[in-house]
Amino acid sequence: MSLSLDPGARLVAATHNPGKARELAALLQGRFDVVSAAELGLPEPEEPETTFMGNAMVKARAAADASGLIALADDSGLCVAALDGAPGIHSARWAGPDRNFARAIALVEERLADTEDTDVSAWFVCALAVAWPGGPLVAVEGRVDGALTFPPRGGRGFGYDPIFIPAGGVMTFGEMDPEAKDAMSHRARAFAALEAALF
Repeated sequence: MSLSLDPGARLVAATHNPGKARELAALLQGRFDVVSAAELGLPEPEEPETTFMGNAMVKARAAADASGLIALADDSGLCVAALDGAPGIHSARWAGPDRNFARAIALVEERLADTEDTDVSAWFVCALAVAWPGGPLVAVEGRVDGALTFPPRGGRGFGYDPIFIPAGGVMTFGEMDPEAKDAMSHRARAFAALEAALF
């Protein structure tokens, strides 16, 4: 089977997070007809893996096989040096079933205070996987380093964006124009790697 993505093809973004679905669609630059797993009513698979890459592959395979469409999945999260890489693959779980990232951000701040460690360095990781129904799968990873800031700043983006300042920057991801963030984010870097592999 050819690992090709024909322009205009319908893809399923294997996510139930509307912010993530928007970012994935934006990265695809209108080249494909993108529908989210939530819009198709697909179930959210269990994520038993211990790495971003492993979980992205699980989500892509589940969405492709359930929908009969080529699926693009993302598994991403915030890793904090002073917390030994937490929340990491549990980034969404820290927000709870109602995806309350204000709570998750407060939890990061609390855990940092408990460590009494002054290191605020952190990084975002994004693993992207593309799966063909009943066929092959390709996965790549991207990372952007930076530092945390409190209190949160900015209402753009989603998740932990309001507390993350990329290296060399002064604005949080939550303050940046979406285009500026998309040009340098962990998701953009992973997508560049995916483009190199597929296009």
